[in-house]
Amino acid sequence: MTLDEIKNKLGSGLLSFPVTHFDDDHRFMPDAYAAHVEWLCQYDAAGLFVAGGTGEFFSLTPGEVIDVLKTAKQVAGDMPLVCGCGYGTQMAIDLAVAAEKNGADAILLLPHYLIQATQEGLYRHVKAVCDAIGIGVIIYNRDNSIIGADTVRRLADDCPNLIGFKDGSGKIQVVREICAKLDDRLVYIGGMPTAELYAEAYGAAGMTTYSSAIFNFLPTLALTFFNAVRDGDRATVERILKDFFYPYSDIRDRKAGYAVSIVKAGLTVIGRHAGPVRPPLTDLTKEELGMLEAIVAPHV
Repeated sequence: MTLDEIKNKLGSGLLSFPVTHFDDDHRFMPDAYAAHVEWLCQYDAAGLFVAGGTGEFFSLTPGEVIDVLKTAKQVAGDMPLVCGCGYGTQMAIDLAVAAEKNGADAILLLPHYLIQATQEGLYRHVKAVCDAIGIGVIIYNRDNSIIGADTVRRLADDCPNLIGFKDGSGKIQVVREICAKLDDRLVYIGGMPTAELYAEAYGAAGMTTYSSAIFNFLPTLALTFFNAVRDGDRATVERILKDFFYPYSDIRDRKAGYAVSIVKAGLTVIGRHAGPVRPPLTDLTKEELGMLEAIVAPHV
């Protein structure tokens, strides 16, 4: 795909992040992961982000990131694959180069590790990664990496392969300014935890689409909600929010890190077990799993 083609494809529909399958000793299970990606590809997503946040990128070694990508590539057909990359600049470059070599259509540049940085430092970090590869790059605003509108504009001018901006910060004023100043230069992706809760607000701010974690275990519900948001079907949006997403978020908010753990728990509930989360995350308790099952069951 050309850069414009991948940008337009990702903006055409719902996106998702497959979880990464581990056995009880926290080893990557390629066969189980491949089966999951193959199942997801039966549904109408616009692209899959492999080894992303929901895929526990933080816990994967660089070699495992590429193993995850290669496994997905074997079964994904023509589904666009965006590979997670990040950490320090040189590690991000190495991952990005390896991702391009192994068939990624684009990369998602997750926040650098730990430290705060100036806008000039963030510019240099992103530009170095963009300059190292020819495939598309999507930057991700969250936590310690908040790139301002003027810096995004500068990067867009200097990096032809910068194709997207994803936000997980919730800083709506920054999001609005970036969307307004860059217009159709980028694809804009909502990336808050349980992005459906923010879909209407982010859409009004100019975001093109969003990534759905629940697509992992309730793809039909995820697509129904996405289409209702795009069609302005407020009645359907409100019904699904009240019946599913609000009680779901109540469980998610019980403990730190549950935004990922609850997705793997959802797969357990529907009989498609993805294994445990890796430390320092923890899995849902039996009580919480039962609570989740009660709200998932009507939608299976």
